[in-house]
Amino acid sequence: MTNYSISASQITEGKNVFIRGKLAFAVLARLIQGDELVASDQRKTKNDMNPVGKPHTTATIIHAEVQFADPKNPTLEEQFVAERRYDSPKRPETGSNYSIDSKGSTLPVIAIPSPKGDGTYDQDESGRELAQGLDVTLVLRTYKPKNFNNRGLALEQVIVHEEPRYYNAGGIDRAELAARGIVLNGTPRPVQATPASAAPAAAAPVATEVEGGLSFPTPQPASAPVAVAAQAPVQAQDPATAVAAPVAAVPAPVAVPVAVPATAPVPAPAQQLPLEEKLARLEAENASLKDAGSAVGAPVASGPWNGSGQAQQAGITYQG
Repeated sequence: MTNYSISASQITEGKNVFIRGKLAFAVLARLIQGDELVASDQRKTKNDMNPVGKPHTTATIIHAEVQFADPKNPTLEEQFVAERRYDSPKRPETGSNYSIDSKGSTLPVIAIPSPKGDGTYDQDESGRELAQGLDVTLVLRTYKPKNFNNRGLALEQVIVHEEPRYYNAGGIDRAELAARGIVLNGTPRPVQATPASAAPAAAAPVATEVEGGLSFPTPQPASAPVAVAAQAPVQAQDPATAVAAPVAAVPAPVAVPVAVPATAPVPAPAQQLPLEEKLARLEAENASLKDAGSAVGAPVASGPWNGSGQAQQAGITYQG
């Protein structure tokens, strides 16, 4: 464990410290929270670092140097920050590194050079993350957390000392596109694809049955079983005298829920006989009546079938 000459209890709250370097990594335009916070804390614990545990922003700079107000007489706060720089064993070429995890719900102010070129700065309100390698100064403020005697550090501002560049996740830098004559209006942002499971289900098409030259919607199943009343048998008509009845428009069936007792059986619909079978049944009934001496189908005393005329078919009486 590193021993420091200046402890957190020795510094005074409300003091500012400026430390400059090249930006190596930063999340400044949003808070690290939720699942991202959990994953970040797990990585820190795995690397023997203290987890943050609260929503925060973060920044890491390399080749970090504290900007002393008076190099010959540094303040305790400036010494406190300077002592907490560290070297990276994996990347010794980066020199002294400095990292800060700034807790709280307030994002730091990002200042960028004014396009006027007069040495002034404007606040960056693009909402985009700064790119790696920018020359920046982190402005830190000391504060006293509630219920703690030690002081802490918060990241108040990030001052960019060159034309700002922004982090581009796997895309092509706009400056590179402009060098090839491609100029984009506005800021391109990645668009997340909608999963197939989240897409709205399409309405099922309603099939159409064609019957007798007329089209009708296919009946849809009802939401509850409905008892169907038995239909009266249809009387047979002489095909020669039958007149086609006008066909009324058939509305689409509407499912009507009907409460049916669980123990009550549902009567089956009456079966309707085909026309040929009905005629055969009528012929059989007429033949039986004729054999019983009925007047139906008896020989006619006079007519085209009397005497030498053709005999009438048994059981069916024709009107001449």
